[in-house]
This record gives sequence, structure tokens and C-alpha cells, in this order.
Amino acid sequence: MPVPSPSRPRVVRPTRREQLVAAAALLFADRGFHGVTVEELGATVGISGPGFYKHFASKDAVLAEMLVGISEHLLVQGQLEVAAASTSDDALDRLLAFHTAFALSSPELIRVQDRDLANLSPSEAGRVRHLQRAYVELWVDVLIRRDPSLSREEAQTMVHAVFGLLNSTPHSAGAREGDVVGPILEQMARRALGA
Repeated sequence: MPVPSPSRPRVVRPTRREQLVAAAALLFADRGFHGVTVEELGATVGISGPGFYKHFASKDAVLAEMLVGISEHLLVQGQLEVAAASTSDDALDRLLAFHTAFALSSPELIRVQDRDLANLSPSEAGRVRHLQRAYVELWVDVLIRRDPSLSREEAQTMVHAVFGLLNSTPHSAGAREGDVVGPILEQMARRALGA
């Protein structure tokens, strides 16, 4: 049996479950949650409709894993960015770069979130909203550290406005390259936050 070479990194293939979530994000973004069948979703990753049920109990479970998962990712990565920052200005720069990169690389998740959050069960929707509030508050805390004269309400309004700008990329960026659009969006967000 060959031993992997230490000079070549081992390629980790996504699990079938991860493949299903990624495929669902693209299909749901394009046609909406109700416009996609389990059979179509399974076929996208090379399994039958019944094979789908080996990985998820329902299409609803895929949507829940997708939206809870991305909300958890945003919060955890945002916390890591803030923890790695040397100043509040650095923390804001890191958050802006991270969120801009997310918005440009995952427009399908933003579209699904906008359109299909209401299709989650109340408990799963509550989890997503809780995680999203925590992510907003992470940004709010950074803004208030930068400018203690801001009230929490002012900072929350600013953060929501910047998210509106950055999360508009599924509609505004189109086919333009992220390395062109990203710096423009970051600069606009920075100005909106008075940075």
C-alpha cells in the first residue's frame, strides 16, 4: 500500500452529506426550496431519491443544516477574526474582509437565507436567528470599542446597513470577478461605518 507523500497534501473529499447540502444551496437559490424535489437533489450528487434518505430525514433537514451551519460558521469565524486582531480597527478590517469574501464566494447561501428562512421549523428558525443576532452583536461590540460615543442602537443600525450592502452581492456582483468587486464593497462598507 503506497504511503502518502509528505510533500503533497492529502485531498479531503466532501462527504455525501456535505455534497447534498452544497447541491441544495445551488438548487434552492435557483428555484426555491419548494421548486426542488428530493429526487432532483439526489440525482445532482449521483444518488437515487431513496438513497437521499440514508443521509437526511427530509428536504427540510437539508435546509436546516444549511442555514444553521452557515450561521454557525459566520459567528465562529467572526469570533476568531476578532480574537486574532491587535486593535479594534484591525478587528473591523478583519470582519469586513471575512464577510466580503463570504458574500462573494457564497451568493447562493445568501439567496436561500433571504427566500427560504421561513420554510424552517420554528425551532430551527429560532436557532438561525439566535446565531445571527450573536454575529451582529460581535460587530456591534467592535464598533463601540472603536467609537464609545455610539449607542448600541446606532451601532446595530450601522451593522445591519453594512450587511445589506455586502449581502446584496447575489444581485449586484453578477459575473464580475470577486477581486474587482470585493475591494469596492469593502471600501464602501468601511466608509459607511466611518472607518
